[in-house]
Amino acid sequence: MPGYRERLHVVTYRAILDVPREAVLLLSRLLAAERALRGTRKGTRALTCFHQAVMALRHFRDGTDPATLARDHGIGEATAVLAAQAPDLHHALHAAHEPGVPHLVLDGTVIPIDRCSEKTTSIKGKSIDLWYSGKARHHGGNVQGVMEPDGFPLFVSDVEPGSVNDLPACFVLGLLEAGNQRFSLC
Repeated sequence: MPGYRERLHVVTYRAILDVPREAVLLLSRLLAAERALRGTRKGTRALTCFHQAVMALRHFRDGTDPATLARDHGIGEATAVLAAQAPDLHHALHAAHEPGVPHLVLDGTVIPIDRCSEKTTSIKGKSIDLWYSGKARHHGGNVQGVMEPDGFPLFVSDVEPGSVNDLPACFVLGLLEAGNQRFSLC
């Protein structure tokens, strides 16, 4: 029909991010500290630290693509694409090696979770919960980070189950082999 325009109807919905609120709050506090360290003025970013943390966790948790993240969080797609371009381990080590960083700090933590449970067999042959960390005394995911001596993060690993201790996690992720090629790791 002349003058008729088809309207695009969209359906909105809410979703639940299956990570503990404590993990989002921890990440948002770290982002706030980094913004303060860099002297970022309040109100100059499109997202609050909390919403930036949610966006990052959505990407890492379920692989949400940058265009969807940008649309859902009301930011430019270029901003979301940049966030998705975090360096891999080898690029991070190379970037630290170029300016002559004397050493790097390798540290890990178990981030609490409440929704994962999977049985596996321990080294001793016992049935254990794969996501339970005996050291941390809770279920969680083990994440390793590589930082400059001043604490600036260069790389954050993928998540290993909580039952995997720090040193074995570093071997599984290839952190020690890659780091020993260029640096002494503390």
